[in-house]
Amino acid sequence: MKFLIGLLAGITGGITGGGGGIVMIPLLVGILQLDQHTAHGMSLVALVFTGLAGAITYAVNGSVDVTASLLMASIAVAAAHSGARFAHALPGWKLKRSFGGYLIVVAVLLLLKPYLTALPSPGGGMMKITVLLLTGGLAGFTSGMMGVGGGAIMIPAMVLLAGFDQHVAQGTSLLVMVPTGSAGAYTHWRLGNVRTTQLRGLVPGVLVGSFLGSTAAHSLSDSSLRMIFAAVLIWTGMRFLRTKRPAFS
Repeated sequence: MKFLIGLLAGITGGITGGGGGIVMIPLLVGILQLDQHTAHGMSLVALVFTGLAGAITYAVNGSVDVTASLLMASIAVAAAHSGARFAHALPGWKLKRSFGGYLIVVAVLLLLKPYLTALPSPGGGMMKITVLLLTGGLAGFTSGMMGVGGGAIMIPAMVLLAGFDQHVAQGTSLLVMVPTGSAGAYTHWRLGNVRTTQLRGLVPGVLVGSFLGSTAAHSLSDSSLRMIFAAVLIWTGMRFLRTKRPAFS
């Protein structure tokens, strides 16, 4: 079962350029009965392997911008530490609802991208660098806090604000997830939110699934890939929005 969970998460992460945590975390909680904090920590460990396998496959197809990856990762790593500690210390139901709404807004913007011709392009100067650095910081914090790859933030920002092709944005996002996921996973491990005995089944499934998903992504058009990613965002956003308020709040 752990292999199948990893396989499904890896395929999703490879196709969408995300880490697969949006699939893995609900399955870890619902099927393996892990608590939410542990599921986030486990997801981030698996995320490292998703990013590594996916980024290599995208790079072989020429769909990774290494410079952009380094810029975002330089901020995302530190932010992931902070996000992981924040998640450990604070009940997250309000933040989950807010994040769910954000995902749906981003999905709508991606679907409307062909019609958003008035969006300014930052070009190749300091403005573009600033966009990438800010994106890396926000994505890193979200990754550490929510146990996801941060692709839901990085990919739309690269496509809508920095003018990246959808395939390149997804490949670049996967590469950033390797150091970012490592930072968040290490912090969660120090906080006791990682069960190493569960990784033996998850990691092989993630590696196989990431390769399959990343390979399949390059057989899809830019618009098809964007619509699939938007659909995943909406589905995930609805799950976060339905987070119940605890009775004692």
